[in-house]
Amino acid sequence: MITTLAVANYRSLRDLAIPLGRLTLVTGANGSGKTSLYRALRLLAEIAQGRLAATLAGEGGFGSALWAGPETIGRAMREGRVPVQGTVRSGPVSLRLGFAGESYGYAIDLGMPSPENPFPLDPVIKGEAMWTGERLSRVSLFAERRNALVRLRASDTGAWRDALDDLSPFDSMVTHCADPADGFELLAMRERMRDWRFYDALRTDPDAPARRPGLLTYTPVLAGDGADLGAAIATIRAIGDASALDRTIEAAFPGSSLEDDPTGLRLRQHGLLRPLGPSELSDGTLRFLLLTAALLSPRPPELMVLNEPEASLHPALMPPLAELLNTAARQTQIVLVSHSAALVEALRETGGCAEVRLDKSFGETQAPDCERPVWTWPKR
Repeated sequence: MITTLAVANYRSLRDLAIPLGRLTLVTGANGSGKTSLYRALRLLAEIAQGRLAATLAGEGGFGSALWAGPETIGRAMREGRVPVQGTVRSGPVSLRLGFAGESYGYAIDLGMPSPENPFPLDPVIKGEAMWTGERLSRVSLFAERRNALVRLRASDTGAWRDALDDLSPFDSMVTHCADPADGFELLAMRERMRDWRFYDALRTDPDAPARRPGLLTYTPVLAGDGADLGAAIATIRAIGDASALDRTIEAAFPGSSLEDDPTGLRLRQHGLLRPLGPSELSDGTLRFLLLTAALLSPRPPELMVLNEPEASLHPALMPPLAELLNTAARQTQIVLVSHSAALVEALRETGGCAEVRLDKSFGETQAPDCERPVWTWPKR
């Protein structure tokens, strides 16, 4: 389980380190940095897929993703005694992302490319580190990258060896230096990061992928766009927790039930003479079914991140959603980004939910109610 997430100089996250629990609710006003925190987690996952540069390009390039304020915000600036302005930099331009948990930790340091670089909008990886446990130290470190050089510590002798000395500045050691021998821990960490799941594009409009007809096939993991909803629900019923599925549907839509049909999803509602297909369901009903399929997956990931799942949902559905989230959190660590007061209240009532409230001051996202975890960035 991830216990700490750290981000520096990414959008409004100038210097943020927050604790994460089994089920963590991230709240805050509009513009407080919730989406930036979600994107930071997604960037970490994209590193393991080898898509970091492409993902940042989709955000406008490396420069657009960098913190736009001054390098430091001192007391005099906060009190208005000096204007908000840049000064001579004390350190290099750097965007840093990292996490740590009970087993492993990882951090990456991204910098600006040189002027002659043919891809001026792409970041250059200046450093990476992987370690065992929650804190980086010389003893816990087992993989280190500085510029083009990657060193790995042998798992049996503890001796260091140079794995690569010419790694491209656009390639991560996570994707290029994992091997079953000296890089076994690196390989294990990469596969765990690749298994992280993100849901923020579960559309319910008339042209949504979930509304299209689809045959039922073995589908233990709901697609990111929900296109295989019927198959995912059928798979839960066949090899997953069918009783939890039935309880969830009954709690959300009393008197309703899901029916097996080889041509796709069917929901029977009280008072109707035939079940309804996805194209006939309301936006809220379809979205709740999509969330149900994602959270009750028979193949739960180590980490699942949901961005504003309450969209299109009636406030009456918040207690069933909170119960569904608690059920899923028994097997999967969940980070939930939401500004729904009804969902926040429902989760508070169920208990067992860690809450991170984000606030913004001088353009910088902060977590004023959280005790900052101990965190050390690797050196370049």
